[in-house]
Amino acid sequence: MPEIAELKEIARRIRIDVIRMLAEAGSGHPGGSLSAADLVTALLFAVMRHDPKRHDWSHRDRFVLSKGHAIPVWYAALAEAGYFPREDLLTLRKTGSPLQGHPDRNRMPCLEACTGSLGQGLSVALGMALASKMDGSPFRVYCLMGDGETQEGQVWEAAMAAPKFKADTLCAILDYNKAQIDGYVKDVMPLEPIKDKWVSFGWHVIPINGHDFEQILGALKEAAETTNQPTLILADTVKGKGVSFMENVVDWHGKAPNAEEAAKAVAELGAN
Repeated sequence: MPEIAELKEIARRIRIDVIRMLAEAGSGHPGGSLSAADLVTALLFAVMRHDPKRHDWSHRDRFVLSKGHAIPVWYAALAEAGYFPREDLLTLRKTGSPLQGHPDRNRMPCLEACTGSLGQGLSVALGMALASKMDGSPFRVYCLMGDGETQEGQVWEAAMAAPKFKADTLCAILDYNKAQIDGYVKDVMPLEPIKDKWVSFGWHVIPINGHDFEQILGALKEAAETTNQPTLILADTVKGKGVSFMENVVDWHGKAPNAEEAAKAVAELGAN
């Protein structure tokens, strides 16, 4: 397993790539991509079983990005892991590119699901988790959700079903950055007491700082050791993490930086 310092460096590079991709595309979602960078880094580079040379390996762990608008962070992570050339990142959202603005597994087979219609990813991930149990396969399923997304009713249907079927190969991760496109989550539709709600549905809930790699890795290990119930990692994160003028600013949910803003952002992130 990589050292914490190495994971921090990978996450830094991923954040830089996210900014550059969005600036080149002229559209996209920086806030929720940046908030998820540490979670994604821990998953892909320290926890998940996967092979860039075998997209269809049956024993690979599955990752479903339910908040599909944050796909730039997953593209950047996949490029970092060697799934495709890093220079392809700059084709984000361009006509003919497999790097669409939301995940499209028909264009990019290494993606597990087409997502972007919010609230659907947990149901998809639950189906995969049940398949792993029915088939006796060792793969685990990770589903990254947005907090605003969990205002959708379908999330709670899946949240009820997963404990019923003892889906212990399923680990949901809530990127709790507290802002969505229309404003702060607490003002649009409050989620609290969010931990108590998931516990009452029968989930094993692990609250963490979503930017602390020791806590992230510890939670993922605990999830893998939990039996007979699914796990929710409640990750307290910062919208736009790593770029001072984007942090906790709702406007950066779905607005790409211009050239000047991008230069300032990558400088803050330590790009040379």
